[in-house]
Amino acid sequence: MLKKLLLPFLLVSFISANDDLNKKDIERMISKMVVLGFKGESINSNDEIYKNIESGLGGVILFDKDPTNKKKIKNIKDPQQLKLLTSQLQNISEEKLLIAIDQEGGIVQRMKKSNGFEDTLKAKTISIKDIAFARESYKNLATMLNSNGVNLNFAPVVDLAVNKNNKVIYKLGRSYGEDAKKVTQYASVFVEEQKKQNVISVLKHFPGHGSSLADSHKGFVDITNTWSEKELEPYKEFIKNKSVDMIMTAHVFNKNLDDKYPATLSYNVNTKLLRKELGFEGVLITDDLQMYAISKHYDLRTTLKLAINSGVNMLLFANQQAKEVSLKEIVDTVYSLILNEEVGLDKIIDSNEKINMLL
Repeated sequence: MLKKLLLPFLLVSFISANDDLNKKDIERMISKMVVLGFKGESINSNDEIYKNIESGLGGVILFDKDPTNKKKIKNIKDPQQLKLLTSQLQNISEEKLLIAIDQEGGIVQRMKKSNGFEDTLKAKTISIKDIAFARESYKNLATMLNSNGVNLNFAPVVDLAVNKNNKVIYKLGRSYGEDAKKVTQYASVFVEEQKKQNVISVLKHFPGHGSSLADSHKGFVDITNTWSEKELEPYKEFIKNKSVDMIMTAHVFNKNLDDKYPATLSYNVNTKLLRKELGFEGVLITDDLQMYAISKHYDLRTTLKLAINSGVNMLLFANQQAKEVSLKEIVDTVYSLILNEEVGLDKIIDSNEKINMLL
């Protein structure tokens, strides 16, 4: 059975038929596909996250406040502490570890002015300033990320502000506007400045969250009657210009794109539309799979099976809920899916190859 599973790897990687790939090798490849949240302002060799990184964890995501007790710090206290933490994290891994954050500006900033970091205006405010102002703002943001050891930012948002009743994008000022060209122009500056500082940008939220009425953190979001194809325009431009390395999926449902699954779990959206039609060749990462739009409707095994088979390369578990998901749980589940031929090993190999291109 294992020989059968290993055959795709041998073919794709041109490894000699005499070479062996054991269970541990496959588990490390699965681990590389995971970005995990954890609690701790500092870490040591006894901590689970330390052992996870030793096991090949692909990345971590950092937060300031602990959502289960907002009086407590989760990961980020101040610049001095953050630099030490990211250095500790990076030094564990033999390979480059992705250290991620949500630092859009405005309300979505994990590195806050009140904690000694530089403030960045929200996208809506920056969009009424000129490009030179935007460039200076994002140059400062990117420099701050780099100097604090953060190399992956879940930004910029390229959702269009097309729905004035949208609570998670429009009303929070997270979009540069309704016009796709303007959104692309300002988002491009964000991406360019981060690239100069070796910070990977992640466009979000594919195929568009700006027309939604509900919040996917809280539950099911149906955009069937509000979404339009113009929400794909920023993605088309970035992909055409080969200026995007990473895209994040949205937990939104559109029966015109897939009458069964939300985008994060949809082969029609992630492979047929994003890969084949739009031509995206980079890394596709899920939004947090513990958000209620997913976790209230699918168990872990089903979520992992659908996400990987849909064409997703990285799986984000932010661990912002009271019940945390462990790397072992994820790896064991995916390994079981491979053994049962519910997920092809080729999906794991392809994802690892794409991730390696980032590092």
